[in-house]
Amino acid sequence: MEKFRKLKVWFKAHLLVLEVYKLTVEFPRSELFGLVSQMRRAAISVVANIVEGCKRKSIKDRQHFLVMSETSLEELKYYFFLSRELSYITVEKETEMCENAREIGRMLTGLSRSLDFTT
Repeated sequence: MEKFRKLKVWFKAHLLVLEVYKLTVEFPRSELFGLVSQMRRAAISVVANIVEGCKRKSIKDRQHFLVMSETSLEELKYYFFLSRELSYITVEKETEMCENAREIGRMLTGLSRSLDFTT
């Protein structure tokens, strides 16, 4: 099994990607190449950077990819806000999605501090 699959943060971030895909299916067709694409890319980027960081040999490289995950996560939180402002999602859904993102962010911070990719 790949190392990244052992990480709880990877699993949580993967679930967030699936949620983003489910959520954006309901967006207007006119947003397919706009907000929908951006949200999906940002969500995937969170997970992909965790995965790539796991294969890096140096601590500095690992940290770099975790920071990239965190920045994509922040971008995604803005898209949740924008989606609510555009009335594509409810306040409750925005709150739920942002709380999931904040939890993943805390996990990324913890992982970055420990730099223990073997657990």
